[in-house]
Amino acid sequence: MMSFLTWCWSIARGALNAFAVIGVMLAVVLVGLAAVGLASGDGLPRQIVLALDLRKPMEDRAPGNPFGFDEARTGVVDVVLGLDEATRDPRVKGVLLRVGTGGLGVAQAEELGDALKRFRKSGKFVIAHSQGFFHPGLGDYLMAASADEIWMQPASFFFPAGAAATTIFYKGLFEKLEAEPQFVKRSEYKNAANVYMEKDFTPEHREATTHVLQSWYQGATAAIAADRGMDGDVLKDFFENAPATVEEVKAKGLIDEIGYDDDAKDRAVARAGDDAEVVEFAKFAHAKREARQFEQGPKIAFVHAAGDIVDSPVDADPFGNDNIVAGDEYAEAIREATEDEDIKAILIRVDSPGGSPTASDQIRDAVAKAREAGKPIVVSMGSVAASGGYYLSLEADRIVAQPATLTGSIGVVWGKVAVGNTLNLVGLSARQIGEGKNALFVSGIEPWTPEQMADVNQQADYIYKDFTTKVAEGRKLPIEKVQDLARGRVWTGTDAKERGLVDALGGLWTALDATKELAGIDKETRAVLEVYPKPKGIFAVVARFFGTSIAGLQALSGLHVLMNAEPVRALIEAVRAAPDGRAMMHAPGLPRRQ
Repeated sequence: MMSFLTWCWSIARGALNAFAVIGVMLAVVLVGLAAVGLASGDGLPRQIVLALDLRKPMEDRAPGNPFGFDEARTGVVDVVLGLDEATRDPRVKGVLLRVGTGGLGVAQAEELGDALKRFRKSGKFVIAHSQGFFHPGLGDYLMAASADEIWMQPASFFFPAGAAATTIFYKGLFEKLEAEPQFVKRSEYKNAANVYMEKDFTPEHREATTHVLQSWYQGATAAIAADRGMDGDVLKDFFENAPATVEEVKAKGLIDEIGYDDDAKDRAVARAGDDAEVVEFAKFAHAKREARQFEQGPKIAFVHAAGDIVDSPVDADPFGNDNIVAGDEYAEAIREATEDEDIKAILIRVDSPGGSPTASDQIRDAVAKAREAGKPIVVSMGSVAASGGYYLSLEADRIVAQPATLTGSIGVVWGKVAVGNTLNLVGLSARQIGEGKNALFVSGIEPWTPEQMADVNQQADYIYKDFTTKVAEGRKLPIEKVQDLARGRVWTGTDAKERGLVDALGGLWTALDATKELAGIDKETRAVLEVYPKPKGIFAVVARFFGTSIAGLQALSGLHVLMNAEPVRALIEAVRAAPDGRAMMHAPGLPRRQ
C-alpha cells in the first residue's frame, strides 16, 4: 500500500513540476514578446495614407475577435475612434476611403461623416473613391460628401434617390399555416405587433414611418447640399431623376474626378508626399489600440450597449459574436465603474431596438444609482435607441443623439404565436399537461383564453404606466406630455430633441465632450476610455496575453469568420426576435438600412 501511495505521489509531483516548467516558459515567452514589441515600435511607416474600406454593411459595434482587429467586420465606433487616433498622429497625412455598396444608414453616415470632418479640420485630407453608388438610400453618398475629393470609376452609375423602408407582414403566412398570433400593444404606434397581426400598414404605422423617412430625406439632402456647396432644390431634383451616369454626376458637381481606384490612390499618395505609404486602416487601428493599454490620463468608463436587451444570465459566445445587452452583465458593469474611484464619469453608447423590460429597467436602475453616487453619466445614441434602448437611457445626465437616430418607441408589446394547428398540418401532435391554471401561459402551442388575454392586457397597462412614469421623472416632463409623445411612436433624433426626449444632437465626440464637462475635465485634456463590461473567458485571457504577436493563433480566426457569416447571423437574429409569450420593450423591423 505504501509503495502504491509513493508511486501516486511521484506521478503527482512530476505533473506539478511539468506545470511549473510550462508556467515559467510561458512567462519567458511573454516577456520576450513584450521586449520585441517595445523595441520594434508599432511597425508603421513615417508617412501614412490610411486605406479605409466601408463597402460592407456595418454595425455600431462589430462582433469581437479575440485574435486581433477584424478587417472584415469593422464597427462604426471602431472607425470613429481610429480616426481620432489618426487625427493626432503626425505620420498620417490623409485617408483613402472606399465607399458605395455598404448601404449605410443615415445615422451611421452622420456619425462617420462627423468623424471624417473632424479629421479634416486637423489639416489632413480625405479622398473618397467609388466604383458606383449602388444603394438607393442616401447613407453611402452622405458619408462620401464629407470628403474633400470624391472619385467615381468610369462607366459606373449613381443610384442614390431617397429614403425608403420595407416591412414584411406575417399574418398571411400565419393564415396559411393555421397559426394564431395574439398580441396586445401600448399603444397605437407600437408597430412591432403589426408585423404579426396585420397584412399592411395601419394608418398610425404608415404615418410614423412616413414621418421618419421624410426626416431622413430632408436632413440628408440638406447636409449633402451644404457639404457640396449646392442648392438643395437642385440636389433633390437630381435625386428624383436617379439613376445617373458618372458623367452626369460629375457635371452636376456631386463628384470631383472620374478615375479608377489606383488613380485615386496615386492622388492620395501624391498629396501625402513622395515617401508616403498606404496602410490598411485596420492595421493602424489595431496598433493604436495596443498602445492605448499604456495611456495615462483621467479615466471615463465606456459602456457599449449594442444589440437586443435580454435577461441574464446568458451563455456568452466565447468568440465574441453575441451582440446582446445582458441585464446582469451591463448593470454590474455600471456598478463596477461607479465604485471605481479612478473613473471620473460614465459614457454609455446605446445602439439597441430594446428587448426585455426587466433587463432594461435593471440597467436604468444602475444608471440612476450611479448618478446618486456622484458619477456623471452621458448617453450617446447610435442608429437606434428605441423602446428598451430608450428606457435604459432615461436616468442619464444628458442624452445625445444623431439627427437620424431612431429613438422613443415608448410602449410595450406582449404576444405569442400559437402553432398547435400548424403542427397538425404536418402530422405532428402536441399534447400539454399543466398543474395550475396558468402553468402553460407562455406555451406556444395553444392560444390564450379570453380570461388570459384580459390578464395580458392588465399587465401591459401596468408596464406601460411604469414606463411613461419613469420617462416623466427621468426627463423631467409633465406626464401628460409624455403620454402624448409615447403611444409606442418612434421619433428621429431631430424630433426627439424638439420634444425634450433627448438633450443634444451629435455623435460620440459631442457626447464625450459633455461627459468631460460634467466630470470637470478640461475639454483639451485627453481622457482614457476604460471599456466596460470587461472581457471574460478563456479567449479574453488569451487575447490579453498574446494580442496578435503569435501568428499561430490566427488559424483559430477561421471559426470566427464562419460565425460572422451573414446567413448564420441572420438565422441567429431571426430566432432571437421570435415572440415567446412575454412582454417586450422591443422595436423590431425598424428601417435601419435606407
